[in-house]
Amino acid sequence: MDKPRSGHITTTETRNPATMDIDTVSTLEMVRIMNAQDATIAAAVATALPQIAGAIDGIAVRMREGGRLIYMGSGTSGRLGILDASECPPTFNTAGDLVVGLIAGGPPAITQAREGAEDDRQSGAQDVADLDVTHLDSVVGITSSGSTPYVLGGMAEARQRGALVIGLTCNHPAPIDDYGEITIAVVVGPEVITGSTRLKAGTAQKIVLNMLSTGVMIRLGKTYGNLMVDVRATNAKLRDRARRIVAQACNIPEDEATQALADCDQEVKTAIVAILNEVSPETARRQLAAGNGMVRQALASRHE
Repeated sequence: MDKPRSGHITTTETRNPATMDIDTVSTLEMVRIMNAQDATIAAAVATALPQIAGAIDGIAVRMREGGRLIYMGSGTSGRLGILDASECPPTFNTAGDLVVGLIAGGPPAITQAREGAEDDRQSGAQDVADLDVTHLDSVVGITSSGSTPYVLGGMAEARQRGALVIGLTCNHPAPIDDYGEITIAVVVGPEVITGSTRLKAGTAQKIVLNMLSTGVMIRLGKTYGNLMVDVRATNAKLRDRARRIVAQACNIPEDEATQALADCDQEVKTAIVAILNEVSPETARRQLAAGNGMVRQALASRHE
């Protein structure tokens, strides 16, 4: 978790009156209390949906031009950014450097807490500079307190370089409001355990990051309806999923989907377009290229 700066008392650092006696109740009551607190998170996220949608659209515009999505945070916030970034290649077949996660203290901090690293503002700026961030990139600073120096330093550097800068925080108002073009403030209130922002704040951040990356990938044509058509079939589970996706999208038996994928070098999008447009894999690829990689646009070409 990240800590508030001196003199900046955040909502996530105040005591929660609903959990004052959590150490005296039965274990069943304990988890009921935690569950009741968690149930408030979705409503808090709902208040920030316009900002989340604006961030998705802004990121997608830049990604279409070759930009990257860069998350940065410390502690839990940094690890959540890295988790989201690491799941984009297998889920959406993105290049490994398209969605990037930065954490205060560098890679060792992913598994071992390095609490002092979050106070290094210059380190945040340097990490952004080392990535050669440009106006095509989008940088999301993640800090539950809204005041982590590492994150604010990185956001300031990114803004100076012309990037789209977005802040994700669980406190409002907060210093982060002055550093980005968009602030996504999901105010979840005091934690179950005072200051333990890996709890409600961490859950809220994970929900928002899910929305950001998934929303951007939908806008980039990585899905067809709710089907994950850019999946990279790197293991048995994903190969099974690819087969089911083609079968469901084309309303054909799975054995036919298996053969179609083999004919199309295991490219799910190509297989779908080839089947539904009744064209060769080579033609399907050309149609997809003409449609910016979007299955719906490629399918529309059969009527032209």
